[in-house]
Amino acid sequence: MKAAFAPRLRTFGRRVADWCARGIGLPAERTLVDWLVRLLFHAPPPGRPDHVRRWVRVATLRLAQEWGVLQPLSPREWLWRAIVRAPRAADGRPARDPLAWFDRYVVPVYVAGRAVGRRIDALLTRLPWVRWGGWLDARAHGVGRRRWLAPLLLVAGALLWAAAGMSPLMPGAQFAFFAIVAVLALTLRRLPGHLPTLALASLALLATVRYVWWRTTQTLDFRSPVEAVAGYLLYGAEAYTWMILLLGFVQTAWPLDRPIVPLPDDPDTWPTVDIYIPTYNEPLSVVKPTVFAAQSIDWPSAKLRVYLLDDGKRPEFEAFAHEAGIDYVTRDDNRHAKAGNINRALPKTHGEYIAIFDCDHVPTRSFLQTTMGVFLRDPKCALVQTPHHFFSPDPFERNLGTFREIPNEGNLFYGLVQSGNDLWNATFFCGSCAVLKRSALEEVGGVAVETVTEDAHTALKLHRRGYTSAYLPTVQAAGLATESLAGHVKQRTRWARGMAQIFRIDNPFLGRGLGFIQRICYGNAMLHFFYGIPRLVFLTIPLAYLFFHLYFINASALALASYVIPYLVLANVANSRMQGRYRHSFWAEVYESVLAWYIALPTTVAFFSPKHGKFNVTDKGGKIDEGYVDWSTSKPYLVLFGLNVLAIVAGLWRLVIDQGDEASTILITLGWTVYNLAMLGAALAVARETKQVRVTHRIAMRVPATLLLADGSTAACFTSDYSTGGLGLEAVPGLSVAVGDTLTVCVTRGDRPFPFPVRVSRVTPTHVGVSFEELTLEQERQLVQCTFGRADAWLDWHEGERLDTPLGGLKEVLRIGLDGNVRMWKGAARGLLAMLAPKLDRARD
Repeated sequence: MKAAFAPRLRTFGRRVADWCARGIGLPAERTLVDWLVRLLFHAPPPGRPDHVRRWVRVATLRLAQEWGVLQPLSPREWLWRAIVRAPRAADGRPARDPLAWFDRYVVPVYVAGRAVGRRIDALLTRLPWVRWGGWLDARAHGVGRRRWLAPLLLVAGALLWAAAGMSPLMPGAQFAFFAIVAVLALTLRRLPGHLPTLALASLALLATVRYVWWRTTQTLDFRSPVEAVAGYLLYGAEAYTWMILLLGFVQTAWPLDRPIVPLPDDPDTWPTVDIYIPTYNEPLSVVKPTVFAAQSIDWPSAKLRVYLLDDGKRPEFEAFAHEAGIDYVTRDDNRHAKAGNINRALPKTHGEYIAIFDCDHVPTRSFLQTTMGVFLRDPKCALVQTPHHFFSPDPFERNLGTFREIPNEGNLFYGLVQSGNDLWNATFFCGSCAVLKRSALEEVGGVAVETVTEDAHTALKLHRRGYTSAYLPTVQAAGLATESLAGHVKQRTRWARGMAQIFRIDNPFLGRGLGFIQRICYGNAMLHFFYGIPRLVFLTIPLAYLFFHLYFINASALALASYVIPYLVLANVANSRMQGRYRHSFWAEVYESVLAWYIALPTTVAFFSPKHGKFNVTDKGGKIDEGYVDWSTSKPYLVLFGLNVLAIVAGLWRLVIDQGDEASTILITLGWTVYNLAMLGAALAVARETKQVRVTHRIAMRVPATLLLADGSTAACFTSDYSTGGLGLEAVPGLSVAVGDTLTVCVTRGDRPFPFPVRVSRVTPTHVGVSFEELTLEQERQLVQCTFGRADAWLDWHEGERLDTPLGGLKEVLRIGLDGNVRMWKGAARGLLAMLAPKLDRARD
């Protein structure tokens, strides 16, 4: 129907245009110029010549010849020539117009290529990629079983790879190499399994080595010391990214998806466990669910004790601990912050193992059932870590509107990096949602206090002593994400400072006790946080050319494109294959652009003076009453944004006055600057804090429930979401409730129903919202058991997230960057109008 409607609409439009044309005296053969003339001047009487129309047409043709407009009837070409002057030949005559070449060759090739690509893609989807991928993985395992064959193939492959990476090629041959490798990479990308992933990473590293070799041997000859400074700054920043790319590929090449080890059938053989819940300044409403969930963990009660470690020395917390039936531990000082709090509790407790939860991380009832089997199977295991999962949106997800659509910042670490570490016995302790062996922890002197990232440093000490570790990727606890951008920056700055401190005082590349790949895993984790200075270099180095005409890469634009395009494309394709489930393409640049300014100085200071810096607590459980722009945090982005805008203006001016010698170089640098503006626009979009009035976050959950009405009748229904403050219920057909009605809702866990008194707070045609009335302590515990503590609470959390493709990730980032730019300009306009309004009012008076 839609296809049949379109021709009718076009026919109707032509009839309306013909009717209007006859009304103002236009001939059947008319142009846009004719329309403009007739709208301004009356048509001459019949039989008399139209001098105005003839004069305007002649003037238009002359102007078109002067401007180099080859198609005077094309509004697009007039607009282009109003911005960009037509190129001139040596004799001053207009040169051949590139737009005509673009329309004549590029557009038809693009349209035809797109049609052919769709046909090929449809054909390729029918091929048995899964079977082929399985066959390749089977062959790889077969090679691995032959101990002599695998090293031989690796050495031969490395030699061929190095020879191909260092062979010089002219730009045309380099583009041909890229075309062949790109076709191979896109083919491998369709194959499932580990071996195609490794092959993709190898191709990306091959393109990287070719670029590195070319950059190092062909582009570092500078004309002046100033250019050398700019050039080597960029080269150093790039060298950092090459190193991180290589170490990241090694770290995550073959993630270990560790299965759960079952426990012995006899619970009497299970060990004793102490659960630590450290707290400092968090409200009691945040701590209560964690305590109740810890008490409800499925473990013999005689072998489980829960300790509330209160570093705030608050009487209400002590009273709550006694009422809830758990142990309360405090101390006189706050020395060494969280690490000191835990170490103070060690001699006061006696469990064989210690489970640690941040006070906002609520464990499921299956936590110990899934983690403790590893310890019983491996007596040398000192640490079992599970993911940190967050049921509330972080500032990026909330302010950009990507919550549960795009993987958040932490998903890459807890979804891929930790599983990659686990293969090499290099799992990091992350401070929460983990179990530690008491004897091993006491052997290394307790939790490390030398740095502000005590958790990772403790794991490093354990691994140096020869202990093993394990990472279970199944989510077994969930907590609150940082509430604001300022809080997020504060937390990440502490992490960066702490990892730089470890790198300085207990460098994993030095000392005894670690294997080669263990050193790479720890080293990459620490070096990752030094991205502040390199990212700032990437955001500012184009200004050196656009403002000061400094050449920081001594190469032609064609040569640069022939090497950098294969490197960037293949690296992003490989990263998308390896990381796409956990982080979308190009989002790392967004996160780094937001944080680079704030971690550059702390990491540098910590590297040279590791004793500086102190632990800071991340605020949790807050709300944002009104949306606002965090101008304080966004000041660096605004400065960088303004500089890049001025650089684009300078670049466009140079493009207009340039005689054609450097047009390609200017265009490439302008493209780089536009990309930087997109990253900075995304940073500004994150700085616009969205209103958040809920302190208790709603979490989707569909389980059976029963409504007990005031008249004694019942109605079966399903929950749609929950929080510690209320429930969302799917509406029951025929059931009439009103806001303010008091009811009882029974939520089931297994076969057991738990009743809760509620009051109706919201009614819609599809849903009913209810708020809990005052609950007893036992009812609060039961509520946590029915919601946060369910063993399946977080199993399907990531099902709604979009799949990643490199182009799709680029579109996401550019769209968010454009939105940030638009918001910034609108805000600037409103601010300018508000500033000028009093002056305008006085002028009117």
